[in-house]
Amino acid sequence: MGTAKKIMQQKEIHQKVTPTESEVKIKLKKIAAIVAAGMAFAAVNVANVAHAANPLFPKIFTADPAAFVEDGVAYLYVGRDEATPKDKDYVMKEWRMYSSCDMQNWTDRGVPLKPSAFKWAIGKVDAWAADIVKRDGKYYFYSTVDHATIPGRAIGVAVSDEPEGPFIDVRGSALITNDMTKESPIFWDDIDPGVFIDDDGQAYLYWGNTVLKYAKLKKNMMELDGPIVTVGMDRFTEAPYLHKRNGIYYLSYSREYPEETAYMTGPSPTGPWTYRGVIMSKNKVVKTIHHAFIEFNGKSYIVYHNDKLPGGGEFRRSVAVEEFTYNADGTIPYIKQTKEGPKANPSPACSR
Repeated sequence: MGTAKKIMQQKEIHQKVTPTESEVKIKLKKIAAIVAAGMAFAAVNVANVAHAANPLFPKIFTADPAAFVEDGVAYLYVGRDEATPKDKDYVMKEWRMYSSCDMQNWTDRGVPLKPSAFKWAIGKVDAWAADIVKRDGKYYFYSTVDHATIPGRAIGVAVSDEPEGPFIDVRGSALITNDMTKESPIFWDDIDPGVFIDDDGQAYLYWGNTVLKYAKLKKNMMELDGPIVTVGMDRFTEAPYLHKRNGIYYLSYSREYPEETAYMTGPSPTGPWTYRGVIMSKNKVVKTIHHAFIEFNGKSYIVYHNDKLPGGGEFRRSVAVEEFTYNADGTIPYIKQTKEGPKANPSPACSR
């Protein structure tokens, strides 16, 4: 082929594949629009996501975590501390909910429940420690509020069809009231409910301050199924939590005051119990420490609260999470509080 003919063909090809100036401008505008839309979408989502590192939620003070895992998603419920630096008591007007599919990035799901949902409660009603469990397609939220007519703290239960609520007090009355337990002369000994459903379907409720108590629950999860039983424990303070792993029952709790996290093990949900030791130390400023255990995507975690958020104090706490590994004999190791928190552990839910 002659050189002149080759040059003419190359010019024709160049003219066919090279866009005009107006075409270039149109394409650039389209690309800019796509990028802008993507940045806007990311900005909206980032605004609702708290990224890894402890404490988990740097914009608000949170405490008393409750958690469960379902379909590759971890759900976390916390009470919001709204006390000012000058306040001398807790100010907690709502529970908040977060979710994560990797234990590192948490999405704010809003307010699933406020204490005002319990119409029998009155006065200085705070969103104190709670726990949640799923049964037969419904979610049961157990919490502590002040009773309107029976002096003292009481435990109520609200129900929802979805993890994010809305939760409704379908019972319409307290499940536990202060006049049902006479072991302590204080008004706040019926607090910190922890709920557990065993493999045989039997549900249990644990609670208490200074004295640990438990009772079986009926299948409807809203009525006691038998007497209230007290458990003699050395230096028990509050926050009982029961979980099961490889046939071992772990009863963990807050011990002494200021509090540290300790635990016992047993062959059944009711013991007998063997004391195993302290697994998390006291906080320096905050006098309480409240926790929950979960298994997520093949790894073990403890969620708890401390005093590490800037501006924190005794009534301004901050929720955090740590990954840990059980010892070969099934015991729980001592768990250090860290700033880094756990590494990302994305479940299949992250790709949906």
